[in-house]
Amino acid sequence: MTGLLASWWGRIRIEVLLALRDRRTMAFTVILPLVLLVALASLIHGTPLPDGVSYAQYLTAGMIASGLVYGGFQGLAIAIPEERSDGTLKRLYGTPMRHSAYFAGKVGAVVVIYVIQMVLLLGTGALAFHVKLPTSATAIVTFIWLSALALLTFTTLGIAFSSLAKTGQSAAALASPIVLFLQFTSGVFFVFTQEPRWMQVFASFFPLRWLCQGMRSVFLPASYGAQEVGGSFHLGQCALVLGIWAVIGLVLCKRTFRWLPLGED
Repeated sequence: MTGLLASWWGRIRIEVLLALRDRRTMAFTVILPLVLLVALASLIHGTPLPDGVSYAQYLTAGMIASGLVYGGFQGLAIAIPEERSDGTLKRLYGTPMRHSAYFAGKVGAVVVIYVIQMVLLLGTGALAFHVKLPTSATAIVTFIWLSALALLTFTTLGIAFSSLAKTGQSAAALASPIVLFLQFTSGVFFVFTQEPRWMQVFASFFPLRWLCQGMRSVFLPASYGAQEVGGSFHLGQCALVLGIWAVIGLVLCKRTFRWLPLGED
């Protein structure tokens, strides 16, 4: 067991260093959410949302949720095909390294990037837009289990999605539009209940919509739950949908992940 943990920890350190040195990773998973928060919160003013909630407060919840999608789903969906196409995965497959250590390293890097995202988003939101940070024990516990469950969901989906593309460039062309479309339909940038009915129904099949709703329960007043679809934050349903997608991701990972390029398996 000690050897397994040591293997995991060693690979996590490597993956974290690689992620922090990768300009594209830092730009699209750390800087982009911050730029979107600052730009949209600065541009969109006007009448506050119900219960006196500011748009910046609402947007912060959505951007925190998006952080896991950027780092977990989109980041892995692009990075893994690159490593498969340039031979990195093939070389790792031939080493004594435990295969589970590779995935532990990827997940560990996503966690570190997520923490950096949170610090920047919450710090900027609080200082520049008077975003109120959660302080109650209930909100903090909800934030922790939501983040952990969403981490499992989006990393497994990202790893599974990585098998669809041969290169990182083609993976980016596939994954980025999907992420952007789900953000627009899931209540990240716009108030979910003000979106067209068909858009609400469509987004409800996917995990980002439920993660956003769960994060709103953390960052918005409890009274705002009455403004959600169904008149409640429905945290149980949020957990159920995220859990279902996590299981789907795990099954797809096991069935589709390849260490070698197509044709060399």
